[in-house]
Amino acid sequence: MKKYSIQNYIRYKNDIKQAVNRLEDKTWDEYTREELVIKFLPLVENIARKFSTSQQASGVMTVMDMIQSGSVGLVQAAQKLDYDKWSESDDMEKTIKSFFSKRIKGSIRRQIDSNRGNIRIPEHKMNEIRKNFGKDKKMVEMFFNSIFLSIDASPNDEDMVYQIPDNSEPYNIDLLNLYLKSLCKSHLNEKEYQVLRLSYGLDCEKHNATQIAEYLGIEGSSSYVRVSQLKKQAVNKLIENVDHSQVIDFL
Repeated sequence: MKKYSIQNYIRYKNDIKQAVNRLEDKTWDEYTREELVIKFLPLVENIARKFSTSQQASGVMTVMDMIQSGSVGLVQAAQKLDYDKWSESDDMEKTIKSFFSKRIKGSIRRQIDSNRGNIRIPEHKMNEIRKNFGKDKKMVEMFFNSIFLSIDASPNDEDMVYQIPDNSEPYNIDLLNLYLKSLCKSHLNEKEYQVLRLSYGLDCEKHNATQIAEYLGIEGSSSYVRVSQLKKQAVNKLIENVDHSQVIDFL
């Protein structure tokens, strides 16, 4: 993660907390547009932190830049909010959160695209490249799911890929483990890396969730649940950040 001013961030968090605490408890349709912006500012940071801050993914933008861009998107979304249609919803909170989330993400993506390099690519082309009809991402998912998640998952009728025998030449396990470790170190934080390394025995014996929690110093009666969450989080992060060209030779 790129560095940013810790003091400014702490000040920002305190300001947000105080502003939210000053809001009166009301029904959702009684909040003004300005109050809704304050109410959902924590959502902006939550969304911003889901974006990768690697140089390849976000260019020069830091987390604070993404929070700022998302905040602009939130303000613009509040200005476009149709109170009449919103009040017709059965779940007003869910509806407004969905409405804001899409526009916050869009605002951050536009800023990332415009700041990633010197060449300005139209947004519709960036969306076309990013989606790629899901083909590239699907290949990455197939690789990591076959290596990691499928080990823990039980096949069902829909997962026909697990019912097809693998008649290909076996991998060189040592080389594959080294390659997986290099990918993990490039895209995961230390705790996520250790969870995958220990869970699947990339360079050691496989550890269960309780042993991993003890190794990482995760305490509490539900420590094993946190390990499972970290494992899934790590695999999803790899799927989001690894290019399909890096795994195509293994498919």
